[in-house]
Amino acid sequence: MDSQFGLMNVWHQGDFVTKAVALLLIGMSLASWIVILIKALDVIKYKRQATHSQDFWHSEDFATALNKLGTNDSNPFRALALEGREAAAHHRNTKAHLHDALDVSDWITRALRNGIDEFTARLQTGLAVLASVGSTAPFIGLFGTVWGIYHALMSIGTAGQATIDKVAGPIGEALIMTALGLAVAIPAVLGYNALVRGNKFVLTKLNSFAHDLHAYFVTGARVQSGSVEATVVPLKKG
Repeated sequence: MDSQFGLMNVWHQGDFVTKAVALLLIGMSLASWIVILIKALDVIKYKRQATHSQDFWHSEDFATALNKLGTNDSNPFRALALEGREAAAHHRNTKAHLHDALDVSDWITRALRNGIDEFTARLQTGLAVLASVGSTAPFIGLFGTVWGIYHALMSIGTAGQATIDKVAGPIGEALIMTALGLAVAIPAVLGYNALVRGNKFVLTKLNSFAHDLHAYFVTGARVQSGSVEATVVPLKKG
């Protein structure tokens, strides 16, 4: 026997506004989950690439180091290394009167910064969807609740009596819209926060890698740490 309450009853008894709100919330939930899954897989991939980026410096020349980063063009560490190499080569081939306008350090810094900015923009794609869903879904659900209560009160007014059996069902069904709004918003907010933390980790590693690349292309060696064990053999130009 079909239940007189619940989501199916809300759908069958609701008007076009109630159904539109329900469909909107379901669409927002699907969009947020798609973004969360896709971006989470990207963050996992970039974290794995970040752990392998240290192998870059344990190489005899630049070509070998580049091969250790793989051949995937979506690897931000490989893309950054290529950006730095192209910037350094371009600066060496610049004529003398233009050569004086911008020194090699500033030129490579700009090239690496542009690469990081482009990757940051790509990394943050989709987060606006989660932020929008997390901030608006509860209010959309609340609108559905208010609309349902309005119709419940109109029915009570038409019947001329407000007994508990006539109030409990319609009001409970209306409150389901608030619960649906929260069910959509909470995963979006949690997913947004988790992805932001993951993105910060990846960007921190990328900025550190860019700093070492800058030192390598300007001075010919990576910045050395204080410990002897951390010394890395400078890469040969290639």
